[in-house]
Amino acid sequence: MIAINMMSSATKIKGQGVGSAYMEQMNLMERQLYNRFVFTENFSGRQALIQHYHTVDAGHYWNCMLHKNRCVSVGSVHFLPETVDTSLNLPKPARWFFYKYLISFYKMMDFLVVVNPTFIPKLQAYGIPREKIQYIPNYVSEENFYAMSEEEKRRMRRKYGVKETAFTVLGVGQLQTRKGVMDFVEIARRMPQIQFVWAGGFSFKGMTDGYREIKAIVEHPPANVTFLGIVDREKMNEVYNLADVMFLPSFEELFPMAILESMSCQIPILLRDLDIYPEILGGYYTAGTDVDSFIREIARLREDREYYRTCSQAAACGHEFYSARHVAEIWEEFYQRAYHALAEKKARQVRMKQNIGEV
Repeated sequence: MIAINMMSSATKIKGQGVGSAYMEQMNLMERQLYNRFVFTENFSGRQALIQHYHTVDAGHYWNCMLHKNRCVSVGSVHFLPETVDTSLNLPKPARWFFYKYLISFYKMMDFLVVVNPTFIPKLQAYGIPREKIQYIPNYVSEENFYAMSEEEKRRMRRKYGVKETAFTVLGVGQLQTRKGVMDFVEIARRMPQIQFVWAGGFSFKGMTDGYREIKAIVEHPPANVTFLGIVDREKMNEVYNLADVMFLPSFEELFPMAILESMSCQIPILLRDLDIYPEILGGYYTAGTDVDSFIREIARLREDREYYRTCSQAAACGHEFYSARHVAEIWEEFYQRAYHALAEKKARQVRMKQNIGEV
């Protein structure tokens, strides 16, 4: 069987989607592809034929350089310079260096995997050939994320201090300006009859964009807003199930795990109308463009039960599309292609040595 070593530090920082995506992929590999591939994690011994780098650590960079000639390197693309800009406040010199490093890391890979096809032309603009880039969507396990019974949902509300009868809107993600937290709170102020809950915190502390402004709101929120802070992943299914709607007003996203997780729980998804969503989520969500349109959509979901059922069914259909079987098949085909690329790489090396010998 083909050996694949997963290199990742994604789970060291709680409350970020990269860690969730990595854990779900490992769960998928171990359950769906165990009889075709051998998977190791952060193994420092003899290198596997395929090295899959899920994070851009400096140690991973040097590991790739040292073993580039004897294995195939795969890199997962979770962000680009323009997406980091709206998440973290970095000093200009540090920002310049990190962006150069990031693109250098991606260019060194034999293959790159993106979870949203809109990243493909952006990577090409940085000089990365299209044939090196593979689109494979994220996935979540329905064993970890699923719809609870009505009684269990009421119990979750009691557990987290949410009124059992209140129509509840849930936001999920790091507390940063990019996530639309300010709009979330403004909508809550204008809809006092509805309960708003946000699960997520400051994963990067003071480096977070908008940290001071958002922190002040968290410390003194409107009466109908609850900030849960960073919630352990194994508890997130409880949080999704206490909600009537999952609302993500982000101004910029790649492919949030929160969307897949909440679809698995079959609750309606309300998103900001971004260009990235139609291609990957067309028909599975409802959208707004600003505070006023979000308010209208939330009110409709609360008052129109038939519309609510339609949106809930759409979320369930989205979960079916991103099923374990379908995504696992894509991964299997991709890893097989990466393995065959190793043979081609070694053949090129042999030809180069022969040419040098002839000279």
